[in-house]
Amino acid sequence: MPRKSEPKRITDEDSRLFRESIGKVRRLEQRTPALRANKPPPAPHPAMFEADEAAVRDELLSSAVDPAAHEIGDELLYLREGHPPTLLKRLRRGHFSVGDEIDLHQMDERTARATLDEFLADCKRRDVRCVRIVHGKGLRSGSAGPVLKRMTDRVLRRRADVLAFASARPAQGGTGATVVLLRRTR
Repeated sequence: MPRKSEPKRITDEDSRLFRESIGKVRRLEQRTPALRANKPPPAPHPAMFEADEAAVRDELLSSAVDPAAHEIGDELLYLREGHPPTLLKRLRRGHFSVGDEIDLHQMDERTARATLDEFLADCKRRDVRCVRIVHGKGLRSGSAGPVLKRMTDRVLRRRADVLAFASARPAQGGTGATVVLLRRTR
């Protein structure tokens, strides 16, 4: 096994060559750091956090918001007692062909209720089995919430000829419309 070699000694010739190559040197005066006169260090400032929060706020305020892209309110669902849950599932999936529809937009609650009752009576006479009621999402109802939507829900639950109803599929109006399955007339 080879032995460790001892470190080379620096000769006077090596020292002279080193000094010539680096040139003239001057000694730096030694300074002691200034001590704070019993003052605590300043509290850290979360500058990056505040900048990130401001960027998010600015982005939210500057982005265009489409109210139609947001569903307002809950989905309407109802199945009359004694009917299989698969009936409601099929209605929600669009398995029934919509035979007629009515649009209640721009009506006050009293007019909309009378129009809805008349429409459902007419559908019953014509033996239309599935209908769509467009009542809107209540975007302009303010703090009162979706007035026509709630009225539609109440009316449909009380009618004996309604077997089931559910909010329409997104392409048919989403929570702004309701698809209703009516009892067959004999």
